[in-house]
Amino acid sequence: MTGHRCIGIVCASLVVLSLSTGSAAVANGAAQDLTAAAQEAAAKASPDLIGALSKEIGGTPAQSAGAAGALFGLAKSRLKPAEFGQVSKAVPGMDALLKAAPALGGASGGALSQLAGSASGLASAASAFSKLGLKPEMVAKAIPVLTSFVGKTGGAGVAGLLSGVLK
Repeated sequence: MTGHRCIGIVCASLVVLSLSTGSAAVANGAAQDLTAAAQEAAAKASPDLIGALSKEIGGTPAQSAGAAGALFGLAKSRLKPAEFGQVSKAVPGMDALLKAAPALGGASGGALSQLAGSASGLASAASAFSKLGLKPEMVAKAIPVLTSFVGKTGGAGVAGLLSGVLK
């Protein structure tokens, strides 16, 4: 009788484990769908920036929106709120771009929390680029595009703030 009870407990545990693993896969797929939707929305919210970035890094508009979001997220984590406010004013659709950054690792907080807590933010940005299907070395090509755009729309001082924190 005890042997049958143990087998029943093992079977029940396996069923619960398989169901929870399936739920995690469904949740992960839903998160990817939300990120893709956020990237598409961000690409539409800032078409000039995303167009220039897509051309430079050879990515799709969705990839470029996620890349810009990851880099702006890093800048946000390193600048004072008032300074980032100046950068944000220079970029149409900044909120959408920040939401378009891919989640890194297994964290549910998204790329922003990952980048904010990271001692090496550019390494995290390279990881975000990889997750987007972009080569990590494209980070170095993306930064001048972002700073140039911010310089044109917000002035040299604002571009200097951005370039200073993305080194």
